[in-house]
Amino acid sequence: MRQTVVIVGAGFGGLRAARELRRAPVDVILVDRHNYHLFQPLLYQVATAGLEPEEIAKPVRAILRGQRNLDFRLLDVAGVDFAARRVLTSDGPIGYDYLILAIGARTNFFGLAEIKRHGFDLKDLAGAVRLRNQVLECFERGMLESDAERRRALLTFVVVGGGPTGVEMAGALSELVRLVLVKDYPRLNLKDVRVLLLEAGDRLLAGMPAQLSEAAARTLWRKHVEVRHGVTVAEFDGAKARMKSGEVIPSYTLIWAAGVQAAGLAERLGIPTARLGRLPVLPTLQLSGHPEVFVIGDAAYLEADNAPLPMMAPPAMQMGQIAAENIVRLMAGMPCEAFRYRNPGALATIGRNAAVAYIHGIPFKGFPAWVVWLVVHIIQLIGFRNRLFVLINWAWDYFFYDRAVRLITR
Repeated sequence: MRQTVVIVGAGFGGLRAARELRRAPVDVILVDRHNYHLFQPLLYQVATAGLEPEEIAKPVRAILRGQRNLDFRLLDVAGVDFAARRVLTSDGPIGYDYLILAIGARTNFFGLAEIKRHGFDLKDLAGAVRLRNQVLECFERGMLESDAERRRALLTFVVVGGGPTGVEMAGALSELVRLVLVKDYPRLNLKDVRVLLLEAGDRLLAGMPAQLSEAAARTLWRKHVEVRHGVTVAEFDGAKARMKSGEVIPSYTLIWAAGVQAAGLAERLGIPTARLGRLPVLPTLQLSGHPEVFVIGDAAYLEADNAPLPMMAPPAMQMGQIAAENIVRLMAGMPCEAFRYRNPGALATIGRNAAVAYIHGIPFKGFPAWVVWLVVHIIQLIGFRNRLFVLINWAWDYFFYDRAVRLITR
């Protein structure tokens, strides 16, 4: 009798695991609450009018169309009955012999309810489109606003968090304003527009060498982004952001890129969690006490070199491969292999012709790093159509200083 492998989550890790099992003698059931795989690293380009949502997403059924041993189900997962080996979904339980939890992450607002209510984050397509609408609407409202202080608040954009997402968002937003919207709104005074990047730590891109952090900050300043270190945001009511120091910045747009935590499902499994709500796993990626259950990606807590693995796509994809291979090993009566993370390096773009990269211990920046960033992201996009349209949009933006998707949609 063929055994059943249930995979929860069609992100980078879940998709890789499903593909690795395509030749295994198992039936694979892939469950996700969305019917598409999302390339999250480019969400900020949707938010800054550079790309259409469908250009960074592809239907799961289309991606895995040729995999005969796979069945995709569009369902919400409420929990897992580990004793009965059942995944509890919105359409009833699904039994499994082996389970891979690739449930991903959500934004971590660190308990700041007002920021969660009024701010904007970048974790899904709906949020990116909502942020794009907000930015464009602020310019439309700014055109009509007669009060100078209110107009400046409308045209002040606060990005919180100096990691790759915050750096890329701030750079892209500034270029949208300075290179594109300046032509759409010639009557607006660009001196009223401010883009601020606030980082609580003492430098940007903490995972990279200090020289690249400094290079990123200098490049952002040249692009008219106000970079500030050692600043902690305490509140945001939709009209002004208040810092922990008491300083108030009038703004109608606060973009939260200050951290992530494991998806909410991790808290509902009845298993003690580690930092950021992640699930501790054995070196083989198995749950302690449940050798048939594997946790991969952002929700898995595993340390390498005395530090938790980063909540990024490369570890998730590598984990997906090893989890699938370990399931095949268990079925063959063989011991599981321990996971060893191979760090491919780190990249962050800061806009046109500007990026920083740290690959295999070699730091580099500027145009060469930007070219590497372009190539890597084009290659990693799923589907020839998506790669082609993203490349066309990027070329159009590069040569004509234009963004293709300046649409306000309700």
